[in-house]
Amino acid sequence: MERTHESVDEFIRTEDVDGSLALIDAIVVDELRQAARVVWRGVFWGGTEQAIIGYGDIEQPRPRGKTVEWFLIGLARQKDYISLYVNAADGGEYLAKKYGPLLGKTKVGSASISFRAAEGLDLGVLRDMVRHAAKVQPYS
Repeated sequence: MERTHESVDEFIRTEDVDGSLALIDAIVVDELRQAARVVWRGVFWGGTEQAIIGYGDIEQPRPRGKTVEWFLIGLARQKDYISLYVNAADGGEYLAKKYGPLLGKTKVGSASISFRAAEGLDLGVLRDMVRHAAKVQPYS
């Protein structure tokens, strides 16, 4: 994955089929006011081509390899769902694990939360998660 110079607003306009990306983007931007907001593109860990809006610049330690430039929070439209990547942890636990089940009908991975649309999410919990992520460090 690499940072691009694409317009995030244009990316949202072309990828947002139901208003979910714009709604989540507005919450993340509101809570991470000083954070970078960048479209990342490339082959993701699973080997698929991805485009992700990344918020906040971090250095992410990798278990087997060098530290990489990454984002604190990522937002992506997949084929059938939306994914939030939360690369922040508190007490050795990814925030996605803590907040994901509280958001509503979601599928939670180590650092990812997937769902069909923003309308089914508890947006107050989403805001709390983003606010919490801004205060803690990337997972290491």
